[in-house]
Amino acid sequence: MPELSHGRRMLVLAICCMSLLIVSLDNTVLNVALPSLQRELDASTSGLQWTIDAYTLVLASLLMLAGSTADRIGRRRVFMSGLVVFTLGSLLCSLAPDLNWLVVFRMVQAVGGSMLNPVAMSIITNTFTDPRERARAIGVWGAVVGLSMAAGPLVGGLLVDSVGWRSIFWVNLPVGLAALLLTWRFVPESRAPRARRPDPVGQVLVIALFGSLTYAIIEAPHGSWRSTAPFAALALISLLALLRYEPRRPEPLIDLRFFRSAPFSGATVIAVSAFAALGGFLFLSTLYLQNVRGLSAMEAGLWMLPMAVPTFLCAPLSGRLVGSRGPRLPLLVAGGAMTVSGLLFALFEAETSNATLLLGYVLFGVGFGFVNAPITNTAVSGMPLSQAGVASAVASTSRQLGQTLGVAVLGAVLAAGVSGSSYASYADTFVSASRPGWWVLAACGAVVLTLGVVTTGVWARGTAERAARRLEGERLSRRAGVDA
Repeated sequence: MPELSHGRRMLVLAICCMSLLIVSLDNTVLNVALPSLQRELDASTSGLQWTIDAYTLVLASLLMLAGSTADRIGRRRVFMSGLVVFTLGSLLCSLAPDLNWLVVFRMVQAVGGSMLNPVAMSIITNTFTDPRERARAIGVWGAVVGLSMAAGPLVGGLLVDSVGWRSIFWVNLPVGLAALLLTWRFVPESRAPRARRPDPVGQVLVIALFGSLTYAIIEAPHGSWRSTAPFAALALISLLALLRYEPRRPEPLIDLRFFRSAPFSGATVIAVSAFAALGGFLFLSTLYLQNVRGLSAMEAGLWMLPMAVPTFLCAPLSGRLVGSRGPRLPLLVAGGAMTVSGLLFALFEAETSNATLLLGYVLFGVGFGFVNAPITNTAVSGMPLSQAGVASAVASTSRQLGQTLGVAVLGAVLAAGVSGSSYASYADTFVSASRPGWWVLAACGAVVLTLGVVTTGVWARGTAERAARRLEGERLSRRAGVDA
């Protein structure tokens, strides 16, 4: 990629953030619309889970393929293709005649979404080569997530109450088309000097692993062990096959050598934990506010602001702290705040008081605002720029997998707790049924806190340096062999 002026780099960042905005906004807007979907489409709890997880599941399965493909054939080309497919999928979602078709069209959206965020992050990484400037750019990127959380519930609530749930997908159409035109005009093409070759076997195994695991978790409360055990077994077999097959390939879909770096491994687990907490938090909170407290979609959106606004404000601060002091402090703040938030609900039934509910939402927003920048920065820092697409795709995959598992696990916990309840008793059983879910969220925060300490010290940085040298050395050796 040619060296760009400061103004042009800022424009590229803004264009990439537009793609993040529509993808992130789509999830937050949809969460507010879940009760409306439940009523109009007669959806069960598992049906609501699938409207979210069908999207995040496909996204998680294809992100690494999209990252390596963009490195190979051109990041700008793949990014523009993703904008076209995502915008088309949004239009189809708004026309879905029933829940099954909505799930299918959400999967179409996800195919496009898989070509957006990881590729956009790869474009940003190659545009901002200075580490401090890159950290600040990633902080802005994280702030867009906060912006989507702040705007999503309000926009979604307003649209659902005034027009209907179908209108939430219309928001993506003008933004997607504008981003497409701006990308064509202003984003230069870039690709890796030598990208990985396709790995179809690894791709199939990833899809089998993520899909079977999610299905087993979501459907467990509704079926017998005989109906879900085969999918759990398939997930285990797929995982073992991946661990055995991928190291034998010279250019695997998932380069397990990345995980020799303790910060990279830590960032992956932190991403899964933090986004599992986010997915579960939004799922439980939306259903509670509307189905238990009886609030409208707009009122529920206003109640989500105490979580969304701190996320928006803390994300750029986290990016600056990562650039100046490293990832440890932001991770400690994130893990501590998310843990305390989960404990407020798990131990003190924060839902029963407006003050504690507000405090729980604020703490979670602060924690999530601080966690995103260190995840992204750690995932791409120390990795060869030629493989930035793959490295950032692993981090993005971890985020989406975490959100998928969060909705699946907490939705399954909730479904098991309210199973058999009449509509009249649903409100009475919801708080107690969701209690184990809040414990899971507190545990996710504790994981972020613990790994924030373990994977940011001198020993961890040493493993990252050794892994980077080994990766670059092996890449140069392969290139020399090809040239010879």
